[in-house]
Amino acid sequence: MHLNEKIDMTGRLYLALEQIENCEEFSALIPEVRTNFVYASKESTDPEDVLAVDGRITVVDKLPKAAGKIKFGVSGYMANLILEIRKHDPEIRSAIDFANSPQITSFLKDYCKEKGWIFSGIDRRSEPESIKDPDEVSASWEVAEAIQAAGGQVPRVFSETGAVGKEPVSIFVGKDPLEIAYYICELAKRLNKP
Repeated sequence: MHLNEKIDMTGRLYLALEQIENCEEFSALIPEVRTNFVYASKESTDPEDVLAVDGRITVVDKLPKAAGKIKFGVSGYMANLILEIRKHDPEIRSAIDFANSPQITSFLKDYCKEKGWIFSGIDRRSEPESIKDPDEVSASWEVAEAIQAAGGQVPRVFSETGAVGKEPVSIFVGKDPLEIAYYICELAKRLNKP
């Protein structure tokens, strides 16, 4: 990867993270496992090619806050997920995970319909026992399930039910982290409107 691409990626993810850290409403969408925000390089094939927040995004003084710095190779699950999605749509380079519940899923379905986006859902309880641990194998199954549930298309947003040892989460994907930050803050504000 060229130095210019690394600089561009780091700047974009940093600015996107800054937007999220200023969005108090997103704090309510951070799951117990915390949120990760990833950005894959143009030619990514390995988690080492994926930029992410080291230690994930947590909540400090009611605001979302990165627990560590932005670095390459510090994400397992989300890095493997974005790499798997890119096999189906190479334009997708960024993703963020956040909380899921029946209320959030209902809101996301309506939000996606309004935006003209594809929404999908998967049931982690039906994940084969043999693949539940390795991040790369589990991500492959999840993405295949989400695409199948979306009629063969890559969904912009998908929700996962929980399972034993797996917290229910939602995944939002896009071409660029700045785009994701804009929409994730918009939906957090609308979802948490009193």
